[in-house]
Amino acid sequence: MILVVFAFLGNLRATFIPAAATVASLVGTFAVMYLLGYSLDNLSLMALTIATGFVVDDAIVVLENVTRHLEAGMGPRRAAMVGASEVSFTVVSMSLSLVAVFIPILFMGGMVGRLFREFAMVLSVAILISLVLSLTTTPMLCALLLRRGALRPGRIALLLERIFQRAHGFYARTLDVALSHPRLMLLLTAASLAGSIWLYWLIPKGFFPEQDTGRIMAFIQSAPDSSFQAMEKRLKTVEDILRSDPDVVSVAGFTGGGGGHGGGTNTARMFITLVPFGKRTGPLSTTLTRLRRKLAGAPGAPTYLQPAQELRMGGRSSNSIYQYTLLSDSFDDLLRWVPRLEARMRALPELVDVSADQQKKGIMTTLDFDRTTASRLGVTVEALDDALYGAFGQSLVGVSYLDLNQYRVVLEVEPRVWQSPAGLSEIYVPGANGAQVPLASVATLRTGEAPLSVSHQGQFPAATISFNLSPGTALSQAAAAIEAARRDVGLPDDIRGAFAGTAQAFKSSLQNQPLLLLAALITVYIVLGILYESTIHPLTILSTLPSAGLGAVAALLAFRLELSIIAIIGIILLIGIVKKNGIMMVDFALETERREALSPREAIRKACLLRFRPIMMTTCAALLGALPLAVGHGAGSELRRPLGIAIAGGLVCSQALTLYTTPVIYLALDRLRWRFSRRKSRAAGGSGVEEK
Repeated sequence: MILVVFAFLGNLRATFIPAAATVASLVGTFAVMYLLGYSLDNLSLMALTIATGFVVDDAIVVLENVTRHLEAGMGPRRAAMVGASEVSFTVVSMSLSLVAVFIPILFMGGMVGRLFREFAMVLSVAILISLVLSLTTTPMLCALLLRRGALRPGRIALLLERIFQRAHGFYARTLDVALSHPRLMLLLTAASLAGSIWLYWLIPKGFFPEQDTGRIMAFIQSAPDSSFQAMEKRLKTVEDILRSDPDVVSVAGFTGGGGGHGGGTNTARMFITLVPFGKRTGPLSTTLTRLRRKLAGAPGAPTYLQPAQELRMGGRSSNSIYQYTLLSDSFDDLLRWVPRLEARMRALPELVDVSADQQKKGIMTTLDFDRTTASRLGVTVEALDDALYGAFGQSLVGVSYLDLNQYRVVLEVEPRVWQSPAGLSEIYVPGANGAQVPLASVATLRTGEAPLSVSHQGQFPAATISFNLSPGTALSQAAAAIEAARRDVGLPDDIRGAFAGTAQAFKSSLQNQPLLLLAALITVYIVLGILYESTIHPLTILSTLPSAGLGAVAALLAFRLELSIIAIIGIILLIGIVKKNGIMMVDFALETERREALSPREAIRKACLLRFRPIMMTTCAALLGALPLAVGHGAGSELRRPLGIAIAGGLVCSQALTLYTTPVIYLALDRLRWRFSRRKSRAAGGSGVEEK
């Protein structure tokens, strides 16, 4: 950003002034963050990176205007006072309307609101500090450092100035063409609005981008009747397959203990650590695809992989990131219909790692106690319970004390007995006169099937089908495919389906996105209306937004990114950024029209040409502030890229269009304003005659 100032002004002293303002604004922001208890994390660092392109704008506007008066022959002190006073209202309008964009974010509810409240607060604080410095410190530094003789540029500065003058001349010629064809410019504005709306509905939508954190979680879900020993062997097989991959550093796994669905002895989970980001054979999606292909050949051990995410919203523990939950009044209906929907979802190309938490084929052994025979042999129910608990439970029979530790002694039978229901035939129960009675003499064994667990949501039986997304698939596309699969299967009306966890938060955010954008627009319009005491001029300023939205969504499509929450925040930021062009044009045109008694066309043309340099400077500064996010790579860059690309694309497109459409819209709305005022005057005059 500092190089941008030097490129347009060609003076080292002038370059130092916005550099000092930028550093002071960021340092002041750190102090406020400390007082608010904020830390440096992904969101606050993103805000500070974007802020570097914002906080320099106010200083640039003041500096450029002071420099213009200094070159016209004013003294440094006089130029600083006059230049700062001329653009003070412009700077206040730019900063306050930009802070107004964040008001809807500050009052957002839910998890998304809690996440981005810190982001909005950090940016707002930086902008407000920059506003104060630009109206106080920046004019003081201009009066202290700038001199008429010191503004004589060097060779590089002369070359850059010639380039700028050619661009300025080209803009002057093309601006006259645009002002001569107002209908074409208005049509172009309407087309950009229609295009942005069309692209908004067209682009795939997601929640948070899938991050590459260098860690993967894996879940094994075997048959419900699998024993602990069998799962240990399968876990060892899967671990060996994973360790053989060149991108895997380490694997830690264990069976049972709540991993995946059910959390019984037929489940296992693993934590996989990958090699550092820059040393892998490919992106995370390639690694996951390769690992899934290798694990597909492991017998009896279906393995589900999901990348560990820093941001995950609620939901049950599952084998995959996203969940779809089914509720019904009847558990039997779920047992019948969930497998059908699961099979249909497995066939969808948009989904991978599809699995349901219904495990209905667990082994259940029932003992039918023969009370008549037991009474004849002297076996009581209490004796039977004690015998079974001593064999299969946690029966404490003693404590072994050593010098430093003590160990509890637990009674159990040999593993060969409790590993199979057939081992019950070797259990004996105390009878009359101390006799040992075989369990089979007083009880009959029945073996059947039973679900390992029955999940509930509220008071209703529930079943959850979890899934991951195929590479290149957006969550909106997967959600549409699941709803279509539900209709194809023909689920009865008494089975209700809804997304859960992260998928449910995505559905809620999808409904709130248009409302959030609308709230930001209304807030900015109200603030601009209060500042300008007009209902027309804020519309002229906000006319810059359709082209920004068009550029942002088109850039996301060009880079094959989905419209995530991060990208939506970028579009909201664009509302505050691109309106600066309109504010500088409209504010200067109104002032020129009043002071020099020019026609609206002459005033807006003069405003566009005189404000061309600060407009280009502030846009380039904001663009360079977003580029590090857009082109950055490394761990966690997936979360930052949509924000940078949306801002960069919106700035480029809006800059190319609004330099021509904004003056035309200004003139059109000005004619409309005068037409309404004349009608109002005639109506008032007519009513006055009737009263007489």
